[in-house]
Amino acid sequence: MTFWLRPAFALRVLTRFQNVVGFDRSMALASSAFTALVPLAVLAGAVLGSIVHLDAAERIIRRYDLNGAGAEAVNFLFSPEQSASASTGVFGLLFLTISVLSFARAAQRLFEQTWELRPLSVRNSRNGLWWILTLGVYALVSGWISAWLGDSAGGVPATLCEAALTAVFLVWTGWLLSAKRIPWRDLIPFGLTGAVLTALCSWGAALYMPRLFNSYADRYGVVGAVFAMLSALFAAMFVLVVSAAVGREVADELGRIRQGRRPSEHEVRQEWESLREQTRSRWRRVRGDVGRRRRDSGR
Repeated sequence: MTFWLRPAFALRVLTRFQNVVGFDRSMALASSAFTALVPLAVLAGAVLGSIVHLDAAERIIRRYDLNGAGAEAVNFLFSPEQSASASTGVFGLLFLTISVLSFARAAQRLFEQTWELRPLSVRNSRNGLWWILTLGVYALVSGWISAWLGDSAGGVPATLCEAALTAVFLVWTGWLLSAKRIPWRDLIPFGLTGAVLTALCSWGAALYMPRLFNSYADRYGVVGAVFAMLSALFAAMFVLVVSAAVGREVADELGRIRQGRRPSEHEVRQEWESLREQTRSRWRRVRGDVGRRRRDSGR
């Protein structure tokens, strides 16, 4: 832990996160995901409802144990009108396709910038469509795991199975959206980091999201559910961006270790000693400033 959390490595991760403009990238991914996935979920529910039980609103309500105004707002947001048919117009289908591909390209740009690859833009659209298809399969399997194993042994088996599924899906995501330019072995640190952080984020969301949905829905109605979903998507995309930055630096560090360029224990110890000394010096400076202000105010 002292090796992987040493100041030099943490600084490289932070620099990588800043290079991809992490917060802006997270918000852009969250907005693209909301624009693409909400209509896609509604359309999939309308088209496939007669074949399999596919209700996005019910899954969200059950996942986060929503009730009251929050559950009503989610039902209204995801449920099509009773009189609406399962068919969709040409322009609606075109808009949905553009939205889905835009979300795929936003995720693609994350990997291209993090791994410093030449951007492919629309030339990678076929892989983007394949990724959206696998994203739907991932969501279905994850929901099935949560429904069948969520109540057993405190939810631990479900968490472990979902974490393993998430790790595989994230490695596949990076490999496919990069047009197979990133070797899948180099994506394993990203997949493992993303799986762990996603599990922690999911646990926190299960505690916080019911209150957020109900509060926003009581205050703003259906628009409140939109705000709550954007907040949840931003947290998920932030985890994805952080995992990409950490995974890239861990993969590079492992490559340097394989080449025999691992920092010695003495160098690692010196980094921690320097950090401790800087922290003590700043703490003494802050205490001195606070003491002087108190003396000045007492005069």
